[in-house]
Amino acid sequence: MAGPGPSWIERLSGLAIRCAIAGIRRLDPVRCSNAGGWIARLVGPLLPVSRVGLANLAMAFPDMDDRQRRRVLRGVWDNLGRTVAELPHLARFARTVAGPGAGPGWEVVGEEHLASLQATGGQALFFSGHLGNWEMVLPIAAALGLDVCGVYRAASSRVVDGQLQAMRQAALTGRVRMFAKGAQGARLALAHLGRGGSLGLLVDQKMNDGVAVPFFGRDAMTAPALAQFALRFAAPVMPVHVVRLGPARFRMVCEPPLPVVRTGDRAADTLAILRAMNRTLERWIREDPASWLWLHRRWPKTAAPPP
Repeated sequence: MAGPGPSWIERLSGLAIRCAIAGIRRLDPVRCSNAGGWIARLVGPLLPVSRVGLANLAMAFPDMDDRQRRRVLRGVWDNLGRTVAELPHLARFARTVAGPGAGPGWEVVGEEHLASLQATGGQALFFSGHLGNWEMVLPIAAALGLDVCGVYRAASSRVVDGQLQAMRQAALTGRVRMFAKGAQGARLALAHLGRGGSLGLLVDQKMNDGVAVPFFGRDAMTAPALAQFALRFAAPVMPVHVVRLGPARFRMVCEPPLPVVRTGDRAADTLAILRAMNRTLERWIREDPASWLWLHRRWPKTAAPPP
């Protein structure tokens, strides 16, 4: 049975959002990115959620002083503002030649790892995190011809969620789709894997009923799905992440598959994959702390300090 239709407030909100998106699409993506970064740098550090970011930075980088942490946090807000402002332009970004002065678009490093996968017709479990413009992972994968689908967390507002998905889907081609997180999304993801397709997941957010795995020296509750899927389908685990090179300019970095040892002890093998995954995420974040979304409460408030 269908639920109630949208209220007049939701309809009005939807109209306002569509008008705003249409207006942003008329603007140059570089200017949009710069404007989004400027607004977020100005407003973001004043918001209460910034206290979460500073606390996370203090746990992960105890040797950083307060001034350094605040400088990193401004960079976090800058990247977030740019990512949001670039969303309406996702479908416009195409692969362009790398080099000094390169304009809006993307490039790839480590494409040979994807080529070997495509040559064998195999599937893989790709993992990434909220780094650079993470919204570009699936559009780039689609442009490269990968049969990969993703999972997303639906926004609380149906109107906002609908607009977000419309912008994302406009940038996807081929058989690439996105499944909403939840029971139905899990069934669709399993069916996709069962047909030989690949799956990409962002694995850097807290999952309350996940597995405690070290991350920056402290246990962090980590979703085990990617490791469980990899073991179930005997698929390689491929690390990929997006580096922001500038306004509306991105590089996707593809790395070799993580070494996965299958001992027959599923719990131990799952934990080994999750440990390797978190170590990889930590390495990326250490390379550029301001590129990661520190505003999420990644660790429990009572997380034990590293020995």
